[in-house]
Amino acid sequence: MSRYAVGDLQGCLKPLQCLLSDVGFNPQNDELWLVGDLVNRGPDSLETLRYLYAIRDSLKITLGNHDLHCIALARGATDRGRHPSLKSLLSAPDCPQLMDWLLQQALVIRSDDGRYLMSHAGIPPNWSSEQALSLSHELEAVLQSPNADEFFNEMYGDDPLYWNDSLTGLPRLRAITNHLTRMRICTAEGKLELGFKGALADIPDGYRPWFELQEPSSRSETLIFGHWAALECQTGRSDIIALDSGCVWGREMTMLNMDSGKLHRCSC
Repeated sequence: MSRYAVGDLQGCLKPLQCLLSDVGFNPQNDELWLVGDLVNRGPDSLETLRYLYAIRDSLKITLGNHDLHCIALARGATDRGRHPSLKSLLSAPDCPQLMDWLLQQALVIRSDDGRYLMSHAGIPPNWSSEQALSLSHELEAVLQSPNADEFFNEMYGDDPLYWNDSLTGLPRLRAITNHLTRMRICTAEGKLELGFKGALADIPDGYRPWFELQEPSSRSETLIFGHWAALECQTGRSDIIALDSGCVWGREMTMLNMDSGKLHRCSC
């Protein structure tokens, strides 16, 4: 069995299929890790989810902010930010089935051998790996509960910008969501700046990429994340691997062979 991880798809099915073909991916034997943002903005969100659903037994998925937004749209929790690329998905007869399937996915995943830890935006440097997994399970339980609509109605917003273990209720769930699906930069004290999407050279004073604040060797796992296309997969760290290379913006889709460490790319 081989394991592969791929960056943000955002409805770009053909580049994914190109990469899977290049590595000879076999869904009967191999495993594909998806770092989230499966849909939105790209040309084939519906076809992408249908394709993934067909091979779902070979997938490990962490949800991204675009995935959660799509679910909120499908459930009627919001009507803002309805990108035209989602129209066919949201009106498809199998949309409820696909959204229910997405709701069963995680926010953080650790490999069985303990080698990798994956989430969409990263893991806050002040969270241990065990804490990240525990908070992921906490949010997943709500997403899969009868209270999911209450969460989606209150999901949007930046506050609270700091994590605090004493947070409760919907502010706590929103903070978990924002740290795991929207984080890019923060202060040394852990304050998030959620509006920034730019390159490293443009980070405002007082802020740093979250991964620069993680001490080397502070985790036993190698982290895998996406979300930050402007980063162009550059972290300067062998223990923290970024996989969003901006496919939906016409650049590349990037796939990691999790066993060999080799990167594969397909032009978009």
